[in-house]
Amino acid sequence: MTIAPETKTSWLTVCTTADLSPNTGVCALVSGKQVAIFNCTRSGNLYAIDNFDPIGNANILSRGIIGSINDEPVVASPLYKQHFSLTTGACLEEPEYQVKTYRIREHNGEIQVLISTK
Repeated sequence: MTIAPETKTSWLTVCTTADLSPNTGVCALVSGKQVAIFNCTRSGNLYAIDNFDPIGNANILSRGIIGSINDEPVVASPLYKQHFSLTTGACLEEPEYQVKTYRIREHNGEIQVLISTK
């Protein structure tokens, strides 16, 4: 019998609240991967998804425009304008594409992303 290594989680500080402009995205390096972080002031929520656009094959989603479609918070890719859900990562126009989402929080003025380690 093989026992899988224990997975540990921790919060990684990626920036401060002052680094986030309202209704825009920034890119942060999280465990070697680019993550797009969005400060949506309409809902008062923070979102984190992969920065890599699987349709345009570029790390670009942090530069997209955020909004909502049918009350679903989305980011429009700056390349081909597909919308990715900020809550699920699903592409609304082409459901076969999806990006990873990350848990994110504001803690004592710092923006933190939940990471897993083995």
